[in-house]
Amino acid sequence: MTKAQLIEALADKVGLTKKTAADAVNTMFKMITDAVAKGGDVVLTGFGTFQLRSRAARKGRNPQTGELINIPARRVPGFTAGKAFKRAVR
Repeated sequence: MTKAQLIEALADKVGLTKKTAADAVNTMFKMITDAVAKGGDVVLTGFGTFQLRSRAARKGRNPQTGELINIPARRVPGFTAGKAFKRAVR
C-alpha cells in the first residue's frame, strides 16, 4: 500500500475528503518524525514503537578499490512491531 492508497482508504473508511485525509496522514508522519528526531519514542499500543537507535562506528571496505574506510557512528530510526501487529501478520 502506498501513501496515496492509504490516504484514499482513510478517506473512504472515515468519510473524509481526500484533502483532509492527506492532511491527517501527513501531520501524523511529521509528528512521529519530529518526536523520534528529538530522541523520543513513539509508542502506538498494539501496533509498534518508533525509536531512535545508535549505530556504532565501524570499519568498512570500498567495494571498488578494496581500501579500508572508517564508517562514522550515526543515529538511525527504528521500528519494533507490537504484539498485536505481529499476531495479525502471522
